[in-house]
Amino acid sequence: MTRPAIVSDPVLRVSMAILAAGALVVALKLAQDIFAPLMLAIVVGVIFSPLADRMERLGLPRGAVALLLIVAIFFAAAALAFMVEPYITTVIDRLPSIKYELRKLMFEYRGLIQGLGEVNREVEQAFGQGATEGDMADMPSMTDAIFLAPVIVAQMLIFLGGLFFFLLTRSDIYRWMSTRIGSGSDTPVILERFCAAEHTVSRYFAAISVINAGLGLAVGAALIAIGVPGAVVWGIAAALLNFVLYLGPASVAAGLLLSGIVNFDGLMSFAPMAIFLALNLTEAQFVTPGLVGKHMRINPFLIFVSLVFWLWLWGPLGGIVAIPVTLILLRLFDILGDRPNGRTTLRAA
Repeated sequence: MTRPAIVSDPVLRVSMAILAAGALVVALKLAQDIFAPLMLAIVVGVIFSPLADRMERLGLPRGAVALLLIVAIFFAAAALAFMVEPYITTVIDRLPSIKYELRKLMFEYRGLIQGLGEVNREVEQAFGQGATEGDMADMPSMTDAIFLAPVIVAQMLIFLGGLFFFLLTRSDIYRWMSTRIGSGSDTPVILERFCAAEHTVSRYFAAISVINAGLGLAVGAALIAIGVPGAVVWGIAAALLNFVLYLGPASVAAGLLLSGIVNFDGLMSFAPMAIFLALNLTEAQFVTPGLVGKHMRINPFLIFVSLVFWLWLWGPLGGIVAIPVTLILLRLFDILGDRPNGRTTLRAA
């Protein structure tokens, strides 16, 4: 008995795989309010899985472990928000003066801008006399906040619920997926790959978290030394945004340039940005390759493509999950291979 053509014909199989992948991407894009927090919950659950295993080995029930980790994450986020809130309030209060400094800067350097008359008119409208009466006009209104609040609350509930149930049942999920993907003797191998992917992502984020914390401390201390207002917030921002490759450091550099223009004169205006770029380049070129590169080497182009795709798909949240999802997929498809010395490198095709 011949097999159906849809199975035996490689062209049809490839075509169906492409159509299925396209449908999946469209579904992820359209339902990002649901899938994005769920994916983040899975990534966070994978990152904290070694800690959860250790807590279970101490005799704690799996449900209690999941609940304790969620409570700890919630209070850590709340403590961070409480610490940063005074600085954010100060920045909001200073928005009128920041706009004035930007308008002043545009007028000082308007002679260097040629052929951008339309842009200049738009800038004058944004920072001109009409803006002084409503400097906060571009801030979200109360109505916007009221309509946005339910969406944020729903995403938070999806994230917390997804994180709890993933931590509670992740072993069962791995076994179920291994039996569905593999068959017979392949099932233990696939299950081992799931565990290896979990270990790889957790180890990577443990190393990156330590590196980013050190970067944040260095940036904050350096900015305090030169008298930048809100240096503590800039240090925290440098540490957190460094998890989003490329885009995060670029955002911090742009913000520090603006802060330097507002708070300093002359060449000193570029000092905050220059300090951050020097520290960030040191971290990227020496510290991270020294600590992470010994265990994990992935093609930078692959990382860049993954980052661009996930940023397009889900915005900043996609930038956070891009690297973990890439590492998980590489490990599951056995693209990352372990050498005898324990290093993990990208296999050549």
